[in-house]
Amino acid sequence: MEEPKYRVRALHTERTVTVYQAYRPGIGLPAAREGRFPDAWKRDRMTWIKPSFLWMMYRSGWGTKEGQETVLAVEITREGFEWALRNACLSHYERGFHPDRADWRRRLRRAPARVQWDPERDLHLRPLPHRSLQLGLTGEASRRYADEWTVSVTDVTPLAHRVHDLVRTDGPEAARPLLPREEPYPEVPGLLDHLRAPVRAVDGDPTTGAP
Repeated sequence: MEEPKYRVRALHTERTVTVYQAYRPGIGLPAAREGRFPDAWKRDRMTWIKPSFLWMMYRSGWGTKEGQETVLAVEITREGFEWALRNACLSHYERGFHPDRADWRRRLRRAPARVQWDPERDLHLRPLPHRSLQLGLTGEASRRYADEWTVSVTDVTPLAHRVHDLVRTDGPEAARPLLPREEPYPEVPGLLDHLRAPVRAVDGDPTTGAP
């Protein structure tokens, strides 16, 4: 069966969903050790979370890019994740989907979260036809993510390096069993209706360098 173009796929349980971020060791290692983000983590800054492990590998270069050497799997409550989605706005204007550009700008300014759909990646980090959700959190959403929604923080940098090594030496099929089991997220009806507009072909990360 062909994968729908816009669908959230994630490692999830009945009460949590796992998202990925990458940080410099000074932030990432204390977060993994304490199971929460340290005070040095700026709660007033926009932060982008990604349910796709392979998209995080694409973004961080398998945890090798400067400032992204520590890859974190952050388990958050589904309640928080869905609150962010319900209160999110698309990160770009779509003619015919938004009433007009001014209305979209007003929504974006008010929204504590924003969404961009970027091409999902395969084990060679090549773009796939279907999209991966990127969820940007700011203001109230960023603070709640760090201090209320986070259930656990795990350093998965060794996993990133192991998968990468297997892809290079033995091929993608050898690495595939190590990937997190990301399955379709069970959406509450209407959860993403305001976020599923047709998107432009954008391969870059909207964070412009921010993890």
